Amino acid sequence: MAKIEDDPVYNQPKTKISSDQPQTTADDPVYNQPKPASEPQPKPDDQSSNPTRSEKDSGIADDPTYNQPKPDSSGEEPRPVADDPVYNQPKPDSSSKPKVDVMVHDQSARRVATKEPRPVADDPVYNQPKPESSDETSRPVADDPVYNQPKPKSELNSVADDPTYNQPTRMPPAGDDSDYSPSSSQQTPLHRYQDGKGEVTEDPVYNQPKLPSFESQVVGGDDADYGSQPRVNHNKASERLTQLNQQIAPAPSEADIQQPEATQANTSAPRRQRKKKAQDHQSSLPADYSDIMGHISTMQNHARNPPADHRGYTRQKAAGKMTSRDRIDTILNPGTFRELGSVTGTTTWSIDPENPLTEKVEDFTPSNNPQGFGQVTCLQTGTEKVTRQVYLTSDDFSIRGGHADGHNGLKTLYGEKLALRLKVPVVKLVDGSSGGGSVTTIAKTGFSYLPHVTLLNTVTKQLNEGIPNLGAVVGPAIGLGAARVVSTHFSVMAADIGSLFNAGPKVVEGATFEEDLSFQDLGGPWVHCCNGTIDNMAKDERECYQQMRTVLGYLPDSGALQAPPCLPQGWSGDDVNREDESLRSIIPRKKNRMYNPYTIIESVVDKTSWFEIGRLWGRTGIVGLARLGGRPVAILSNNCEVNGGALDAAGSQKLLKMIKFADVFNLPIVQFVDVPGYAIGTVAERTGVMKWGVELGKAYYTSTTPIFTVLTRRAYGVAGGIMLDSREPWMRVSWPSANWGSLPLDGGIEVGHRHELKTIREQAEKAKPGSGEEAFKKRYKELDEMYVRLMNPVRTANVFNVEEIVDPKHTRKICCRWAREMYGIVMQERLADRASRKIVPVFS
Repeated sequence: MAKIEDDPVYNQPKTKISSDQPQTTADDPVYNQPKPASEPQPKPDDQSSNPTRSEKDSGIADDPTYNQPKPDSSGEEPRPVADDPVYNQPKPDSSSKPKVDVMVHDQSARRVATKEPRPVADDPVYNQPKPESSDETSRPVADDPVYNQPKPKSELNSVADDPTYNQPTRMPPAGDDSDYSPSSSQQTPLHRYQDGKGEVTEDPVYNQPKLPSFESQVVGGDDADYGSQPRVNHNKASERLTQLNQQIAPAPSEADIQQPEATQANTSAPRRQRKKKAQDHQSSLPADYSDIMGHISTMQNHARNPPADHRGYTRQKAAGKMTSRDRIDTILNPGTFRELGSVTGTTTWSIDPENPLTEKVEDFTPSNNPQGFGQVTCLQTGTEKVTRQVYLTSDDFSIRGGHADGHNGLKTLYGEKLALRLKVPVVKLVDGSSGGGSVTTIAKTGFSYLPHVTLLNTVTKQLNEGIPNLGAVVGPAIGLGAARVVSTHFSVMAADIGSLFNAGPKVVEGATFEEDLSFQDLGGPWVHCCNGTIDNMAKDERECYQQMRTVLGYLPDSGALQAPPCLPQGWSGDDVNREDESLRSIIPRKKNRMYNPYTIIESVVDKTSWFEIGRLWGRTGIVGLARLGGRPVAILSNNCEVNGGALDAAGSQKLLKMIKFADVFNLPIVQFVDVPGYAIGTVAERTGVMKWGVELGKAYYTSTTPIFTVLTRRAYGVAGGIMLDSREPWMRVSWPSANWGSLPLDGGIEVGHRHELKTIREQAEKAKPGSGEEAFKKRYKELDEMYVRLMNPVRTANVFNVEEIVDPKHTRKICCRWAREMYGIVMQERLADRASRKIVPVFS
C-alpha cells in the first residue's frame, strides 16, 4: 500500500503554533480567512501541552489541507506545497491574485483508512510532472496520465490483457473451426495481420474449447453439394434413440414378408405420384377462377329465369300476379337494380369423377325474397324529374309460398340494418309470410324453436328517424308478412289480389269454427283499408307502385338530417298569388248546410299536387300530402259531410297518425278547421272517442313541426281547442264565415237558458192553455238571434282573440307565403335541433 509520507497532499509539513496565536490553516486560501476580533482565543496550556493532536482526536495536525503553515507576518506570500500538483500550480502574474479553488475543501472529506499511504509515484493523478515555465498553456499528451498509459513490457499483447479494446487482428479461423474448410486459411484475411501480435489460439471468441460430448464432425459427405464422404455419427444420444426405436417398433408380419409390395405402399415413390396427381388436378383449374364465376352465373340465371313448368311459377301466373322479378322491373328504373345476396338459396352439387376438385351446379332453389338497391322516378312533370334510391324487398310466393327457407331472416334483417345505416328509403312488396314460420321447418330441423321478431326493432328505429318505409300488399300477407307491411309509414293494397290476415282460412277454421272463408272475406282490401290497418287501396299492382312513387316524392331520405325535397316555384304552372273568388261563397250562411271540403283543399294547394291518404277510413277527418309553391306540406281537414264534422275515434286516429308522419319527416302542416267537437252518442262511447281524442291532443302538443290553421267555420269544445291552441305563437287566420265557442248554439241555448225557457212555457200555459209551446219557441228564437249577433267574428278580432280575418280568395297566397317562411330559418333551426337530438320525434 502507498505510504502517506509520499503523498504531496496529505504529507504536508506541520507548522509550529505558538501559544499566543490561534491555530489556523495559513496556507489554505479558502480556510485561511481572517477571523473576527470577537472570536475567543484558545488557551496556551492546551496548545503547548498538546501541540499535535492524535488522528483519533482531531486529525488536523496530520491533514495537509487544514493544517497549513501560518504565513509570515511580514506579508510574504504563503509557502507553496512544492510537491502538490493541485496546490503547486504555476503562479500568475504578480499583479493578479491567485484564484481560489472552492472545491479544494472537499478533499478533507476523504480520510486515509490506514497508516500506510499510497505512494505518489503510483498515483497517476497526483504524480503530474511540473510545468517547465509558468506561461505554459497546454500539457502535451505525453504528460497526460490518462491517455499516456505505459505499455506493458511484454513482446506480445495477449487478449487477456484487454479483451475489449486490445483485440489482435487475426486471420479467419480455419483449422480450429469445423464450419470452415481447410482451404479457408488461404483466403484473404479479414483484418490486417500485425506481426508478432495476436494469434487465433489466444482469441476468446473463436478459440473456444470443444465439448467432449460432441465428438462427431460434419463432413462434406452429409451434403450432396459439398462432398461425398459417408457421414460418421458418434453421438451416443443418437445411438441410444436409434436402439430404443428398434426395440419399440413392431416386428413385421408374415404377410408383409410374403408380400413386400404391400409394405412398399407408403414409400416415397407412391407419395410423390399421389402428390403429382393432386398437383395435376389443381393445375387443371382455370387461373381466372372462371369456374367459380360460372357457378354464380348459373345460379343467378336460374333465379331470374325459373323453369316454365315450375309449379310455383305457373300458380303465380294463374292467379294473375306478377313474379317477384317482374315486380322489381316494374317499380324500379330499368337497369338500376343491384341485388344483395343474389346466390342465397339451396344448391345441389355434383362432383366430377375425373377431377374431385371440380363441382357442377345440378339444381338451385333461390331464396324467396330477392332484395337490393335501385332507383325510382317519383315525379316527372315537364323538365322536372325526381329520382330516388331505395332498398327494395320483393317476396316470391312461387317458392314455398313465401315461408321461411333458412335464408330469408338473415338477409332481410341485414338489409333493414343496412338501410338504417345508409339512410335509404325502404320499399316492401309483400306476397306471403315474408319468411314466416311453417310446420315443415320443424320436420327439417328436428326441433321447434322459440319465435323471435328482432326485425321490428330495426324497423322501429327507421320509422322514428324518418327513413321512409313504404309497403304494398300484392298477394296474401300472412303473419310476419302482415306485420312487415303494417309497420310502415305508408301502406297500400292491390284490390284484385291483395289480402292480409294473422292466419289463413284453414287455421281460422280450426281455431274459431268459421268455415268457408275466402281471402277477401277474411282480410281483403274492403276489410283493412276501411279499418286503418292499410292506408290506401289500389285497383291493381301497377297502381300500388305508382302510389308508392308519389308518396316517396314528398319525403326526404332521412327526416333526422334532411328537409323534404322542394320543386322550383311554378313547377306545375300554378301561380302562388292565384286567387279563387269561389271560396268566398263556399261556406253556406245556413249553419245546418254542408259543403265539399276537398274543393277548398284543391283550390289552395298547387295543382295536381294533392294526394290523399286513408280515404276509406276515419272519414270524419281528411289527411294527405300536397305542395305549396313547390314545397311539400301535410294537409289536415275536418269533413263536415260525415257525421257533421264531429271527430270520432277513427277520425282522431287518422289525424294523430298524420301529425306524427309530418313530424318525423319535417313536413309543415296546413289544416282547415271546421269541427263542432267530438262525436257523441252510444256508438261514440263504445268506440272510445274520448280516449282517442286525448291521444290526438297528445300528438298535437308533443309534436314540434309548424302548423298553420285556416279556420273556415266552426271550432267548438275540446276538439276545437286542441286543433287551434297547440302552437305558440299561434299562426292562424279566420274566414268571415267562422264561429266558435265552448258549445254550439244547437243545444247550447236550451241548456244555458233551461230555467228561463221552462218558466216561460209554464206561465204561457197557465195564461192560455196550448200557448206554452209557442211562447217557448219565440223566446228561443230571440236568444238565438242575440247569440248570432254576439258571435260575429269581428267582435272577437276586436279583442285580438283571433289574429286576422282574411278574404277567402287570398288563402292560397297566404299559405304559400307561410310555407316559404317555414322552409327558411325555421327549417334550418329544426334540422339542427334534430341532428343534436334536441328534438326526437316518435312515429311508432
